[in-house]
Amino acid sequence: GIRKIDLVVVNLYPFRDAVAKGGDFAHCIENIDIGGPAMIRASAKNNAYVSIVSSPSQYKQLMDQMRENDGCTTLAFRKNLAAAAYALTSAYDSAVSQWMAEQVTEPPPTKTVAFQVERPLKYGCNPHQLPAGLCSVNGGKLPFEVISGTPGYINLLDAVNAWQLVFELAKATGKPAAASFKHVSPAGAAIGVPLSESEVEVYEVKGKPLTPVATAYVRARNADPMCSFGDFVAVSHEVDVATASILKIEVSDGIIAPGFEPEALEILKAKKGGKFIVLQADNDFVFPDMEYRMVGGLGFMQKRNGKICDAECLKKIPTKLKELPEQAKLDMLLGMIAIKYTQSNSVGYSKDGMMIGVGAGQQSRVDCVKLAGRKVATWRLRFHPKVMGLKFKDGVKRQDRVNARVRYIEGDMDDAEYQQWVSNFDNAPEPLTAQEKSEFLAALSDITIASDAFFPFRDSIDHAQKLGVKYVTQPGGSNADEEVIKACDTYGMTMAFTDLRLFHH
Repeated sequence: GIRKIDLVVVNLYPFRDAVAKGGDFAHCIENIDIGGPAMIRASAKNNAYVSIVSSPSQYKQLMDQMRENDGCTTLAFRKNLAAAAYALTSAYDSAVSQWMAEQVTEPPPTKTVAFQVERPLKYGCNPHQLPAGLCSVNGGKLPFEVISGTPGYINLLDAVNAWQLVFELAKATGKPAAASFKHVSPAGAAIGVPLSESEVEVYEVKGKPLTPVATAYVRARNADPMCSFGDFVAVSHEVDVATASILKIEVSDGIIAPGFEPEALEILKAKKGGKFIVLQADNDFVFPDMEYRMVGGLGFMQKRNGKICDAECLKKIPTKLKELPEQAKLDMLLGMIAIKYTQSNSVGYSKDGMMIGVGAGQQSRVDCVKLAGRKVATWRLRFHPKVMGLKFKDGVKRQDRVNARVRYIEGDMDDAEYQQWVSNFDNAPEPLTAQEKSEFLAALSDITIASDAFFPFRDSIDHAQKLGVKYVTQPGGSNADEEVIKACDTYGMTMAFTDLRLFHH
C-alpha cells in the first residue's frame, strides 16, 4: 500500500511571469496552477505530521533539520513551513484574482494586495513603532536597489516621492532635475539652468565644476537650505563627480538616482563613514496603476495620480495678459510638479528653474501663500549686499553660516540668542533694517506661483503680488474665479487655469 507522506515539495506554475511577459488570456489561464496550491494547503493543514516545502530558499533549512533530527523535522519547523505555505498560496491567489479582475466587465468588490517583506527596517515613523519593513507589492520588484547605507522608514517615503517628482520633472522639461525632501515634502526642487555669478557666490559653489546635473542639485538645495539640513536628495540623471563632490560637503541623509559614475559612487559611499544612503532607481519601473493604504483600521484605494503636467495644461489663460515666455512655462511646470508631490494644501513660488518657496500642509490656502512667501523673501535677501558681505570667523561650519545668514535676515533675536549668533563673527555686523529689506524685495520680478487647488479668494493674489509674482498657475473652478482673474488683471499677471487639482496626502 501507499506509505504515509511526511514531506511535500511544490513549485507553483510561474503565473506572474506569464502575465509580466504579456501573455494572452489563454496562456495566462494555462499558467494558473490548480493541483499545486491544493497540495500545499492540504500539507500545511497537516503540519503536525507533514513538512510542506514551498520555496527553494527553504531547501537548506530542510536538510539541516533532517541531519539534526535523524531524518525528521521538528513541529516548530513544520509550523513555520506551514505559515510560509499559506502566505505563498494567498499571494499567488491574490495575483490571479487581480489579473482576472482586469479581464472582466464587473470586477469583484474584494481587493487583495500581497506585501512581501524585502528588508526589515529599524523602526517605523518613531522608534516605538515596531515591527517595520520595506515590502514589494504583489510579487513585483522594488523601484530601486539599496547600494549603500541603511535606509529608514521616513527616508524611503522621501526617496520614493522625490524620485517620482524628478522623474516627471525631467520628462516635462527635457532638463536634469533634482529635489531636496524632508518629511515627505520638497524643501526645494529645480532643473539644470545655469547659475548667475551672484548665485554661484551665495550658494557657495565658487570654483566648483557645475554640470547641468550639479546645477540642478545646487538650486534644489538652496531654495531653503535651512530646511534642507538632513534632507533626502533625488536626481533624475546619472550622478557625476561634480554633483557628488558638492553633495559630499552638505548635511544630508541619502540620495536616489538612476545611476552613478564609478568615482561619484565611491565619494558618496564614503560619506558619513559609510552610513550615507545610496539608492539606485530603476528608470524602467512602471508604477502600479492602483494605490492601496490602511489608516485607523480602514482600507483605502485610489488610482495613482499619473496625470502628466505638461505644456498642454497651460493653454487655458483667462486673464487679459496672455503672453507666457519659455522661462515662465518652465517655471510653471516646475511649480505644478513640485506641489504635486507636496503635502496639501500647498503653494509654491518658482523662478529661473528653481522653487524659491514651498508652503506645505496648511489648512488655509492664503496661509500657504504667506508661508511660502516668507521663504521667498529669505531666499531673495540672501543676495542683499549686507548678507553677502557678512564676515565670518575662520572655522565657522557651512551649515552654521547658512543658519546665521537666515537669522540675520529674520532679525528677531533676543539677547541670549544674539550673543550666541554674534560669536560667529570677529566684529558684530550692522543690522539689516526693515527699510533695507523692503527696498531690496521691491526689485523681485517675474516670479511664478503654483497652487495645488483653486484660490477661493483674491487674498492670495493680493499677497503674491508683493513678492513680484507675474505668472500664476492653478486649477480654477472656484466661485471666486472672476474675482481672482480681476485681481490678476489689476496687477498685470498672466494666469493659466489647468483644470487639474493636485492634492497630495
